[in-house]
Amino acid sequence: MQTSSRQPDHEAPADQSTARTATSRRLRTVVFANFCLWGVLGSLASSPWTLAIIGFVAATASALYAVFDDRRRLPPPEVSGASRRVWPDSGMKTALDALDEPVFLTDLRGIVRYQNSAATARYGTARLGDPLSFKLRVPEVLTAVDRVAAGDSVEPVRFSERGAIERFFVAHCGPVRLPRRDQDGRADFLLIRLRDETEIVRLDRMRGDFIANASHELRTPLASLTGFVETLLGPAKNDEANRERFLKIMLEQAQRMSRLVDDLLSLTRLEMKAHVRPTERVDLAALLQLAADLLIPVAKTRQTSLVVAVDGPAPVTGDRDELTQVFSNLIENAVKYGRDGGRIDLAIAAEASDRGEAGWLVTVSDDGPGIAPEHLPRLTERFYRVDAARSRAQKGTGLGLAIVKHIVNRHDGRLQFRSELGAGTVVSVWLPAAPEA
Repeated sequence: MQTSSRQPDHEAPADQSTARTATSRRLRTVVFANFCLWGVLGSLASSPWTLAIIGFVAATASALYAVFDDRRRLPPPEVSGASRRVWPDSGMKTALDALDEPVFLTDLRGIVRYQNSAATARYGTARLGDPLSFKLRVPEVLTAVDRVAAGDSVEPVRFSERGAIERFFVAHCGPVRLPRRDQDGRADFLLIRLRDETEIVRLDRMRGDFIANASHELRTPLASLTGFVETLLGPAKNDEANRERFLKIMLEQAQRMSRLVDDLLSLTRLEMKAHVRPTERVDLAALLQLAADLLIPVAKTRQTSLVVAVDGPAPVTGDRDELTQVFSNLIENAVKYGRDGGRIDLAIAAEASDRGEAGWLVTVSDDGPGIAPEHLPRLTERFYRVDAARSRAQKGTGLGLAIVKHIVNRHDGRLQFRSELGAGTVVSVWLPAAPEA
């Protein structure tokens, strides 16, 4: 829990609080007894009430003096070693607030004595004196806290929090010992630090999925090639009628593996230079027209028309070959998965970013069947296919849009998909404009 910096570093421990409570109770008892005593005496002796009041005030004053004199003799909290062992000081709080990871500081009973700013932002404010279990409902973490309080050493505890997005954390529990005269080796506090490893887990899973998918994509054509080779060497050794058909299938499978290996190598090269910004000055309008011209033969096989709307040069700082690959992939996807006899519109327009940065927006629009909303967020995942059978029939590897995303990110750009079932698809690529020459 965050506390004001004006609060003293040392507060009264539990025994001091008990002493104050006992003193207050004794004071009330003395006042009540004096009131009753002098009231009864005044009534029995028919003495004036003035005398009773004077006696009551005198007795009460003597009781107050005795009580507060007793409190004055108690040692101040600052010199008590127990106080320093129970309450964190402002220097410790400042150090914990400097950490960007959630941190809780508890006593040996697991009672929260402090939480830093990151913990407050993540879990909300904890009241001083609440158990840690009010904020961290993770049995493994609470068990680790109890073990550390008992003097044991524990391994980091991994746990996850489910919600709209599952998050993964590692809890480190350790003792905190303050410098003092009585070095008895016991911990003064317990420190619970939570490290967010969601991104690390996500990358590990992505790497595992990538290896599994790549192995699967390569295993299928390899198995097909192996089977046809064994057939040609065995039962179909002298089968002239089927030999040509088998060889054509083998050629298609070999070409499929070649395309997959080429795309994997492209992804590897892009990842190696992902943080290196290109420096060449290129014209997007010329690149878009070039990509459209290269794909005119493919578009004619589907009776699809390509319409390019470019008003003038659109200079950007980029890699000519990589940007040509981006537009070629997007146009080819529009041709393959659009409507036979349809139309594909290619356009470039000046558009500023949300931060006001000048740039160019390139759009590739088709009038095909569209894409269901649940598929849009995953289109750039490696090996993700909306229709796996159709993708393979179109000789797709499932890596084209992943390559596009990496190239756009390297150029500090933005990639966006908009689509409705039956209403076509629009793919937008925004790239920052090149500075004036």
